[in-house]
Amino acid sequence: MTITEHAALVRRFAEDFTALQEAVLARMNGISSEETAAALEHASLADPIAIALAHADVLARGDVRRAELSGRPAERLRRLREHARKVRRARSRADAVCKEQRARRTAGLSRPVETLELRVVRAAYPQAYATALREELRDRGVPESTPRVPESDLAQWAWDRQAAGGEPPAPVRALLDHSDDAFVQALLRDAREEENPHLPHDAVVGRWNRHARSALAWGRYAIARAERDVLTRPLTARHAQLDALDDAYQDTAVLAARAREARLRAADLHDRMRACAVAAPVAELVARCRAAALVRFAAAEPESWHGVRELTAGHRADCAERAGGCPHCHHALAAALTGTGEDGDGEDPAAAPADRDRYALLDDLPDTAVVAVADAAVGDESALCGHGWAAEDGTTGHGDSMASNSGEAEVIGICAAALSLLERHGEAPVVVLCDSVQAVKVTNAALERADPAAAHRTLLFPEGRDLMDRLLRHRDRVQVRWLKGHVGHDLNETADALAGLSLRRATGRVSPLAARKEEARILRSLGSGNRPSSAAA
Repeated sequence: MTITEHAALVRRFAEDFTALQEAVLARMNGISSEETAAALEHASLADPIAIALAHADVLARGDVRRAELSGRPAERLRRLREHARKVRRARSRADAVCKEQRARRTAGLSRPVETLELRVVRAAYPQAYATALREELRDRGVPESTPRVPESDLAQWAWDRQAAGGEPPAPVRALLDHSDDAFVQALLRDAREEENPHLPHDAVVGRWNRHARSALAWGRYAIARAERDVLTRPLTARHAQLDALDDAYQDTAVLAARAREARLRAADLHDRMRACAVAAPVAELVARCRAAALVRFAAAEPESWHGVRELTAGHRADCAERAGGCPHCHHALAAALTGTGEDGDGEDPAAAPADRDRYALLDDLPDTAVVAVADAAVGDESALCGHGWAAEDGTTGHGDSMASNSGEAEVIGICAAALSLLERHGEAPVVVLCDSVQAVKVTNAALERADPAAAHRTLLFPEGRDLMDRLLRHRDRVQVRWLKGHVGHDLNETADALAGLSLRRATGRVSPLAARKEEARILRSLGSGNRPSSAAA
């Protein structure tokens, strides 16, 4: 192949998504020509290949799922599963190539290590430092209305200053003016109706990347609804429902591809921003602003500044990395100053020792309190999830719902357990334990504020939001606490098993008879003196 022919083939693959995907799958199966294989190695095609394989991955899993639900012969199903595994492996390799290429591109963009004192102040006293920086910028003539004035992100400020060359086009401004929900709807229209050419604009791409996962979750929600419709029909009467399921997978494949594109474009923008921030004269300007803000902080907070100076001086005397400016030490030093963990929030419950007595945390409860453990399970293909719970009084429950991720599924499990126990136990207080730190924090935030909106970033779908709305009516009787999972706790293990069973039942992967037998086995294994009762939610 001549250089001209090679370039033409690369250009064709860059412009024709279908041709690219067919070529990538042919190479995966070992049937592509030498010319095609050589063209696919071109560096400019690394990102498009990753996007094409994100699309192909969803379609391959959709083929498997439709085959399972349509009763295809075992040999046909085996071939589809093997193809799906090959696509998943190819996708992982393509993602790795993108990561390697980005690492090579950004190898020279590392920012000079700032003084240790500055990094410690920023980590230990972020609000006070942000105030000092804001004052410095104001004195330098940066108006408060400047887009994203850099309270904590001078790189973004530098980029905004360089990129400011006029108003973005009207369609871009319209996207920026959308509410979050309206923006997600725009992403769904982009995938299902017509591609929006303005999403890759630098002013929009960051938001696109942030919300692409929500749009993809709604695609999985559509798959779950279609899957439920299929399972309501006998095997011989599923043709129309399987067609609807195919449509849902086709839409979700586009959403997955666009989400991957958004991630890659956002990474490219970030790299360009870094290049802007570390290059002269912006790098010098950034350094001057931060150093001046540190002087302002020292004047405003002399006692804190004295502590920083004393601690960093003592640290440098013994640090093995002092020649390099102690590049990784500021988090630990900030934690020593503020008396918190490195994340700044105190003890992380996930780091609690496995042998701690879980019920030491329940000593403050009245004897009338009803205690249960809730858990959840999510699948890969759709938004269907299962949840289960087991209480100290021997009762258990399980059911299925829709969740965008494991965090939402766990919150649904907490709400379902609490609501069931509230109904069963009159005026008794109810305590639900869960092994998900995120779910516990989200639920408690909603309970404490008496506001379901506090959980809306986690609860994307109406099913979970409805459960939270119902739970808040009883907020004075409900507590949610964290429990370390999978350490042999009987109630936790039972809740986990019931959640997994509920997911398999909801997806039709276990027959009703087999499900009843497994449920009976799970309840027997709980080891309660009395046979527990079970309620399907």
